[in-house]
Amino acid sequence: MRVVLDTNVIIAAFAARGLCAEIFEVCLAEHTIIISEHILSEIHKNLIEKIHLPRIVVQDIVKYLKDTAELFEPKELDKLVCRDKEDNKILGTALSGNAEFIITGDNDLLTLKKYKGVEIITPREYWNFLREQTKGT
Repeated sequence: MRVVLDTNVIIAAFAARGLCAEIFEVCLAEHTIIISEHILSEIHKNLIEKIHLPRIVVQDIVKYLKDTAELFEPKELDKLVCRDKEDNKILGTALSGNAEFIITGDNDLLTLKKYKGVEIITPREYWNFLREQTKGT
């Protein structure tokens, strides 16, 4: 499965043990994480400014993400789809990387539910989806 983990999900995964950390680990082990320089830049900024991690740790995290995820340039969208133009870059990354899901806590993205075939869901919805998939096998 090809997934975009929005910045807020990755930040939460590194901020504390919890659902987002579990999803991050499952995605690393079993799925392909799609990422862009835009997402990496936001992760770098927020881990330093909001989570107050040391720069060297943040640099290691960003390097790790570059090494384990597939890096794509966000596709330019024809129009402003989301209120926040930065969210369009998340959509563009998903389209460029042929992602099946965007996993996010961002309400501006979540209100779309689906964009050009990409499901936009919360971490909890994704976790429940994975549990249902496991039951079916």
